[in-house]
Amino acid sequence: MTDAEDLAATLRRRINTLQPHTARIWNYWLGGGDYYEVDRAAGDRIRELHPDIGEYARADRLFLGRAVRHLVAEAGIRQFLDIGTGLPTADNTHEVAQRLAPASRVVYVDNDPLVLAHARALLTSTSQGATDHLDEDLRNVEQILQRAAVTLDFTRPVALLLLGVVIFIDDEEDPYGIVRRLMHALPSGSHLVLSHTVVHPSMPDVDEAVRFWNAHGTPRLTQRPPEAVARFFDGLDLLEPGVVSCSRWRPERTNGAEPRQVALYGGVGRKR
Repeated sequence: MTDAEDLAATLRRRINTLQPHTARIWNYWLGGGDYYEVDRAAGDRIRELHPDIGEYARADRLFLGRAVRHLVAEAGIRQFLDIGTGLPTADNTHEVAQRLAPASRVVYVDNDPLVLAHARALLTSTSQGATDHLDEDLRNVEQILQRAAVTLDFTRPVALLLLGVVIFIDDEEDPYGIVRRLMHALPSGSHLVLSHTVVHPSMPDVDEAVRFWNAHGTPRLTQRPPEAVARFFDGLDLLEPGVVSCSRWRPERTNGAEPRQVALYGGVGRKR
């Protein structure tokens, strides 16, 4: 058995097919095929409680693409640290970045074994650039930075991507401190791209869907109001239009209408 085959076998042994997992359900909502029956059942139940939930996954993916394109084309960013990668789908970070700047370098970080197995097989770089895939938890800041430095040059600006992942850090674990420590290690001109499920008074069924998830799925998530999500950008220059529904962050409008709001908020901030 080769090293790659041995690693794949090790990752497969870590996959729990008896409990729904967020990355696989997200993949199901995006129309992918990398999920199990337990994930489909949980995803369908959540969609019954909150019928618009599938729009969150699509809005988050489109937000990722728009943010990365801006950072490459307008801010000159060529390095990306994407933590909480999720299962590969269309227009992953390195694909969007390297389409515009083939020499872009991307480090993906996740601690879900199915994500890692697929990432190592599918998230491959252009010959001019580079990708790497780290098996780490967001809480392990020092380990992530040390290992990412093999691929990324931390003397030059880096975009830190935290899409839909800080929701899995509860308040007792100091999520704001984790983000500050990551950004502190990055030089001036670096950017933070973050999205987060929010508590929103106009969408009360979101709360019921979250309660169902926390009772049956893994990992547990923490909702926060929009103003608490905005706190993650404290000390950074927040790009317009600020922290808003992901669907409304610099949307590419085709009919002039404002996109429908989703209870998943995001923003982009620049380090001075």
